[in-house]
Amino acid sequence: MAHEKVFGPTFEEMLHPERMPAAVRQEAMRVYEGDPLSPRNLFNITWKDFSNRISHVVLPREITGCDATVCLLVGCYFPTGSHKVGATYSCTIEKQVDGVIRPGRHRLVWPSTGNYGIGGAYVGERMGYDSLVILPEEMSRERFEQIEYYGAEYIKTPGCESNVKEIYDKAKELAKDEDTIIVNQFSEFANYRFHYFVTGGTLLELFDQLRSKGQGRRFAALVSAMGSAGTIASGDRAKEEHPECLVVGLEPVQCPTLYSNGYGGHDIQGIGDKHVTWIHNTDNMDAIMCVDEWDCKKGMQLLDEDEGLEAIARLGADADSLECLKGIFGISSICNILGAIKTAKHYRLGEGDVIFTIATDGVDRYRSVIDDMNRSLGRMDRAEAECRLASIFHEQGEDYIREGSTHAHDCWANLKYYTWVEQQGKSVKDLRAQRSSEYWMQQREQVGRIDSLIRKQRGF
Repeated sequence: MAHEKVFGPTFEEMLHPERMPAAVRQEAMRVYEGDPLSPRNLFNITWKDFSNRISHVVLPREITGCDATVCLLVGCYFPTGSHKVGATYSCTIEKQVDGVIRPGRHRLVWPSTGNYGIGGAYVGERMGYDSLVILPEEMSRERFEQIEYYGAEYIKTPGCESNVKEIYDKAKELAKDEDTIIVNQFSEFANYRFHYFVTGGTLLELFDQLRSKGQGRRFAALVSAMGSAGTIASGDRAKEEHPECLVVGLEPVQCPTLYSNGYGGHDIQGIGDKHVTWIHNTDNMDAIMCVDEWDCKKGMQLLDEDEGLEAIARLGADADSLECLKGIFGISSICNILGAIKTAKHYRLGEGDVIFTIATDGVDRYRSVIDDMNRSLGRMDRAEAECRLASIFHEQGEDYIREGSTHAHDCWANLKYYTWVEQQGKSVKDLRAQRSSEYWMQQREQVGRIDSLIRKQRGF
């Protein structure tokens, strides 16, 4: 039986939702809360709210302890509660307009450690595709519940966040069915394109707004932990307009793959997947830094609970403005904040410098993690909150930092060989081609072609 194809926004419309047809934008606004499972919510995949304001927060210095401005794009207002839905939609729509997949025939499989799988469950089912998510069994309970709510199935593989090879092995097994399509965030350049064009373009617009308000003079850095290495592609866009901008990648101390060819399990869910992804432009990264998983989990609780916010307010921060921080930071969001602080300290960034990073998701999918912490560590009281603010944020050290020398860039790029050539069938020729700037320019240039196909096929 034929199934009607479902279409969402172009890349241009995700960056500038105000350029959508007015009737489409109005309908998307209506279903955002009234009908969250409606396919029309695909048109809400954007960093902007319904007044076309960029969803962001500038952290008070009572949190960061540094003179540089730390500004985060806030991802929890996307339809699934995470900006990863932008990558899953981009991957799906590109395959659909290019004729690779067809609703009613193909099943989409989403290898993931969490938010990408949730996004795949949402997008795939909304666009008429049976969806199956593969993710490690130790991910938070809320992740599995959300996948079920969106109508998809899931398979649990052994291990934790960094056990990605087990996911790949299961995906390879499932791919034997010719009607099963593996939508691998770690190698799909639609993921790169979404963040280069939409996230990167949004950051440039946000910087211009901050500068016009006197909140910054220099786009100093883009800091991002790597899961699939999609988000850090926004740094490629930032460097085009601001060549002095530093691009800093982050990993867990417990799994320092790029930092020291390291390995290990950890619980900063969504990052540190124990390999270098195919879509990571490692030559554009100026440094790799590592952050401790316990700092991230304890910091998440600090910025969500009253005891923590009160500790910050006692240092002089406006109590009312702190309320807007509640709920918007998940574990990897705190990792990004701590990485921004390390960046400010290491590069001696100060007044007028703006460091951008990303709040990938909110605390809603980590309540079970906080419950586990309360059982094992006890509840956070006033003294503990003050200790965490000082030790985790204000005293964040300059350890675990490796700058992007020529040798480091060679090491980071060469690490791709073991996953992608030996295991996943990429060629050495393609691996070497990635060291050229033209390779990445060709990937970016696909945005216009894809947008043209979307408009033509959807009819507006």
